Amino acid sequence: MAQAPVTECFSSIQGEGILVGLRQIFLRLAGCNLDCSYCDTAGVHEVPELCQLEMTPGRRDFVTLTNPVQGEQVISHIRRWAEAWPAIHHSISVTGGEPLLHGKALLEWLPELHEILPVHLETNGTLPEALAPLIDYVDYVAMDFKLPSASGVNPVWEKHEAFLALAARKQAYVKLVVDDSTQNWEIERSCSMIAAVDRNIPLILQPVTRADGTVSLSPLRTLELQEFADAKLREVRVIPQTHKFMGQL
Repeated sequence: MAQAPVTECFSSIQGEGILVGLRQIFLRLAGCNLDCSYCDTAGVHEVPELCQLEMTPGRRDFVTLTNPVQGEQVISHIRRWAEAWPAIHHSISVTGGEPLLHGKALLEWLPELHEILPVHLETNGTLPEALAPLIDYVDYVAMDFKLPSASGVNPVWEKHEAFLALAARKQAYVKLVVDDSTQNWEIERSCSMIAAVDRNIPLILQPVTRADGTVSLSPLRTLELQEFADAKLREVRVIPQTHKFMGQL
């Protein structure tokens, strides 16, 4: 089975999006194709020499494996957790970085993982060609729209549009990381793109969340942005990164 560079594998509470508060197994792959100004993943563009593997779910008793990690090791470890602790995990969050950079490995990994638990893919939504062969093995797609103001990256609207058309085949939602620099037109364009696919796709407005759990967006501006989005979509939620103020990984 294919190898891939893994940063860490651990059990924790999902802190973002529509599955917030649920317990998941997090499989974090290394590397990213973007350089967002608010990124909180240390060394996101590097492949670490070692992978941190939690031995007991949620107990932070990590051991190290050498990267790239063998697919058999990852899958057997997650299967053991599912068998020994059958009721605690809702799903497997495959995240990064940008996990779709490792599409060839995931084409072998995801069918096996999908048989163990539902798969929740967290992605920046810019690699539709990598998602296409994997979509049948994914249950949830959590995709970002990278707003140029808050993210600092060049506009990638066309890639987001193509990606969402594929992601909508499963239970998908869109996340917008917002701050005081976010422009009304960015919200309107994002919502128009989502509505063109399906007005029922949930939108999460995620204020940039500091390490102490406070957010960099005023309460009034938060409500204004939600109002702009509500004009086009049926379900718009404001959810900061809750794992930060809970002290979760």
